Amino acid sequence: MPARTLRLEGIEIRLHDTVLVPRLDARIAAGEVLTVMGASGSGKSTLLAFISGTLAPTFRATGRVAIGDDDITLLPPEARRIGIQFQDDLLFPHLSVGANLAFGLQPDIRGAARRERIDAALEDAGLAGFAERDPATLSGGQRARAALMRTLLSAPRALLLDEPFNKLDTKLREDFRRFVFEHAAAQRLPVLLVTHDEADARAAGGALVRLGD
Repeated sequence: MPARTLRLEGIEIRLHDTVLVPRLDARIAAGEVLTVMGASGSGKSTLLAFISGTLAPTFRATGRVAIGDDDITLLPPEARRIGIQFQDDLLFPHLSVGANLAFGLQPDIRGAARRERIDAALEDAGLAGFAERDPATLSGGQRARAALMRTLLSAPRALLLDEPFNKLDTKLREDFRRFVFEHAAAQRLPVLLVTHDEADARAAGGALVRLGD
């Protein structure tokens, strides 16, 4: 799949009479990261919801979201093909680790090809041989890596990061930051990171936007 640019054009989001996200224009090239910083309640996650197509109807948003030449502003979430990584890993507790990763694959990938993709992703995440494991037996860092690989197996065209490092301790946070940014760059994904942590922004590199200033 060719690399694509994520474009945010004239985006403004209001809640009643309050402007949460003032006019925002940004261009995130393939393999680059844009960091959006701000305190809690400044509109960071609201912006991600608008981009991913999950913004609640109580908000009023204007502007355009495009990936490459495709305007996705009015598409339903499942048609946008945007991956998102949250603070919580959101692994399904009733599925094995391998079955969790399989959830990200397209349904037309079947049989041996499906198993090969899962095994390769597990090995890439340092989880070789963990396919049958219960997610509850994984450490926090292992769960975070498994969740990211599930997202990447869905072949997203862009990646949104909603403070995904927030609940990890300092050492795990550094390791997982590196893991996320290296994999996103390898897949040539445009990445939008929202955070309130300056260290996250430094690790991401790239441009920085501050909400609430």
